[in-house]
Amino acid sequence: MNQQITIALSKGRIYEDTLPLLEAAGIAPLEDPSKSRKLILPTNNPLVRLLIVRATDAPTYVAHGAADMGVAGKDVLMEAPTDNLYELLDLQIARCKLMVAGPVVEKPHGHRLKIATKYLKSAQAYYAQKGEQVDLIKLYGSMEIAPLIDLADRIVDLVDTGNTLRANGLIPLEHIADISSRLIVNQHAYKTKFSQINEIITQFKTVIESQHA
Repeated sequence: MNQQITIALSKGRIYEDTLPLLEAAGIAPLEDPSKSRKLILPTNNPLVRLLIVRATDAPTYVAHGAADMGVAGKDVLMEAPTDNLYELLDLQIARCKLMVAGPVVEKPHGHRLKIATKYLKSAQAYYAQKGEQVDLIKLYGSMEIAPLIDLADRIVDLVDTGNTLRANGLIPLEHIADISSRLIVNQHAYKTKFSQINEIITQFKTVIESQHA
């Protein structure tokens, strides 16, 4: 007997890039989240609904079983606890890089590097792997400002085109990880709703393979 499937998505780029994959699986939202205030969207399939959540919250909804499936950036998954969920598929959308960036000409500093970032876990792991001790400063946005006002020596942030870095006199210095959005699934749901979830995954794979053939 088929059961309801709940998929957690965030507004914006991830949502827009996921739409073709959903359509391939025969799933079409009946409302546009950019125009609707609803956070639970019905689809043309009465057994599938979409949860509109913050990008950083998608793994939490999936891990706790509030959503059976979800789409989250690899940068988010690197920071979040991943108990109770599987990362099953690289959707190859919303692609960018997690990088260390700093001024074109760095000022001399007689202290441990100060790194501004919202990716504390990833930055800490990266510098630990290099055997470097650094001081991490948590910021939630506008990271590029930090080196300009001597709050930090460098930043760790997502880089797409690099235009924002260049506009603020910064350049990418070190590559940490390639980032893209991943399909995540609640472990319990994957067992109890396997056939339904696997059918969606198969359709997703077909679209991804055709796009990169």
